[in-house]
Amino acid sequence: MATIKMRENKKGIVFQIKVYDHRLKNSEATMTYKPDENMTLKQARKEAERQAVKFEEKIQQELDTGIGNGFTRKITFEQLADKWFELQEQLKEMKPSTIERNKGLKTRTYAAIGKVKVIDLSTMQIQDFILSLSKDGVNQTTGGGLSQKTQKHYLTFISDIMNYAVINNIRTFNPCKGVKPTKTQKQEKQVYSCDEVKTILAALNDAPAQYKALFNLLAFTGMRRGEVLGLEWKDIDLRTGVIHIERTSNYRNKATGTYTDTPKTERSVRTVNVPKNVSSILFELYAYQAEEKKNAGDQWHETDRLFTQWDGNPIHPNTPYTWLKRFCEREGITFKGLHSFRHAYATQAIVGAKSDVTTVSSWLGHSQTSTTLNIYTHEIESVKESLANAVASLYSA
Repeated sequence: MATIKMRENKKGIVFQIKVYDHRLKNSEATMTYKPDENMTLKQARKEAERQAVKFEEKIQQELDTGIGNGFTRKITFEQLADKWFELQEQLKEMKPSTIERNKGLKTRTYAAIGKVKVIDLSTMQIQDFILSLSKDGVNQTTGGGLSQKTQKHYLTFISDIMNYAVINNIRTFNPCKGVKPTKTQKQEKQVYSCDEVKTILAALNDAPAQYKALFNLLAFTGMRRGEVLGLEWKDIDLRTGVIHIERTSNYRNKATGTYTDTPKTERSVRTVNVPKNVSSILFELYAYQAEEKKNAGDQWHETDRLFTQWDGNPIHPNTPYTWLKRFCEREGITFKGLHSFRHAYATQAIVGAKSDVTTVSSWLGHSQTSTTLNIYTHEIESVKESLANAVASLYSA
């Protein structure tokens, strides 16, 4: 849509022509037309109208055909997202695990908004899609909707693509602003009790050395699975029990296989200590691996990893979960997954040992203390209540 305004200045009459379109920067484009001095006012007006039509056609053509960088205004969300994925693979700024997670979000996202032109994608369309994720039946495992956390993953993915559209001048703003996920009932954390951890560790006494060591490390350090599997012998001082966490071991897909990455956050690069009994178990693992290396002979691949396959290559990150699940079933022990060891450690540190939140946060490698506060709210509140009662009893004595 074009508008024409006539103005008169010292140089005579000029016409200011504006074209409005939401795809334009500041939603408008402007030009000035100065008629020939010999024209009558009527002729000048008529020519200004003709110039307005030409200007509007020019703007529309520029908007509809191309914007540089190989993009066109007709590009769909799916097409732009695929370009974005290609860029992320080349830049290597985003963690491979994050890229892979985002690729796992493509199916539902593309089905909902993939064919929509990026310039036409509205806040309402995105909001409707995010709301749809909470509906019963979306989660094929539970039969319910997706959690609020998973909805946020979808929203972040879409927002990253729309920010990419803004950078490339396809959009002037990100329509994800203001879109919110649905609040869902938080699932209670599966946490091993202190007695359950003791039972599992006692049952592991006669287990193969690497599994005995792996699950003791999870229990006594609260490390993430990938951090434990990424440990190398050079990271450990067996005399002092000090462990440096500097990498993770992950699995991406069949094509990539198991790969090494940096820890989850900058604060995840840290040092933890293990008690003497765990150091002794690590000595057992070292001797066990030496025997494995001897048996493999020339087929052994020297990776320096603690947890390996028979030939020295890192074990698959899913192997510990599968092994412990089967082990617990055989032993008649409740199985709550691997991450529950981390929750159990944090719970005992806060409630049992009454460690302060800052120390626990640093030990667990959380990006900030607020993360620890959000995850372990209930545990922290119980300690605060205990503290209040303790002080009250002192004043009452």
